[in-house]
Amino acid sequence: MSSLLTESDLAHEDDVVWLEDPDTLDYVRQTLDKTRRRNTKPPYLRDGRMVGYARLSQDAEPDPDSGLYKRRIFFLLPHDRDSLPDGLYQNGAPGEAVDPRTVEPTKPGSKTPRSQHGPAMQASA
Repeated sequence: MSSLLTESDLAHEDDVVWLEDPDTLDYVRQTLDKTRRRNTKPPYLRDGRMVGYARLSQDAEPDPDSGLYKRRIFFLLPHDRDSLPDGLYQNGAPGEAVDPRTVEPTKPGSKTPRSQHGPAMQASA
């Protein structure tokens, strides 16, 4: 799952916790992970680093089959623009990338000129 998340996917979000200042990031990748708990920091089991996560409300129920909660995780990979500004994503962004300034509980993030092209391109757009 990616930036194509819908509000129904996020209906039980209560809060978004940022582990890094979202104002310093052009974009973050977002995905839904299944976790055991609804509001503690989830485990992070992929390359790169977690930069934020959603906490769920008390009325969120786990998946009846797995017993796990679906939670939104925000992350960056080692080859993303924040680490390699002249790299692959100097222009453009991964499909699951959104501008962290547009992220709110229960609302999917959005793509913006900054997330797609960086702050220099946004200033001239």
